[in-house]
Amino acid sequence: MLNIVLFGPPGAGKGTQSRKIIDKYSLVHISTGDLFRKHTSENSALGQLAKRYMDSGDLVPDDVVISMVEDKIRENLNLNGFIFDGFPRTVNQADALDSMLAKHDLSISGVIALEVPKEELKSRIKARAKTSGRADDQADGEINNRIAVYNNKTAPVAEYYKKQDKFTAVNGVGSVHSIFAFITEKIASF
Repeated sequence: MLNIVLFGPPGAGKGTQSRKIIDKYSLVHISTGDLFRKHTSENSALGQLAKRYMDSGDLVPDDVVISMVEDKIRENLNLNGFIFDGFPRTVNQADALDSMLAKHDLSISGVIALEVPKEELKSRIKARAKTSGRADDQADGEINNRIAVYNNKTAPVAEYYKKQDKFTAVNGVGSVHSIFAFITEKIASF
């Protein structure tokens, strides 16, 4: 099974590149953002809880996220693998993911980090706001907070995977096609 973590700050292009990776490798997409939006639109208890944190630009607590992800893994064990988009965001989540996968004799094949300068991230997020309708894509304060939260809480996850020799950085600036070509080169080495 091919199990990839696609890593990067808000606006780095994880969603765009995830779709291309899914198409090429027939992987199950596990996006915490999608899971949150699904639960929010269904107005589930987990969705209401997640929405409070998302609306302020903060991370949803680990126990809520981990429960959602574990359910999705269990539902799809008979397929080619997973691409984790926006998860794990903390070292605790990375450790929990390793444990979840190990229960099924699986592990992370590799981590691909999309690296994009802050001003480019802000520009992309604002452009996305025009079509997405997402409240967290519209206000400068929330955008800056999301990037700061990523830098402070999520970046240590990179070190976690570097210690496992599973971390690879890819320049996330350029055409969608050229970035995808770099990603497929990295996947070929997993």
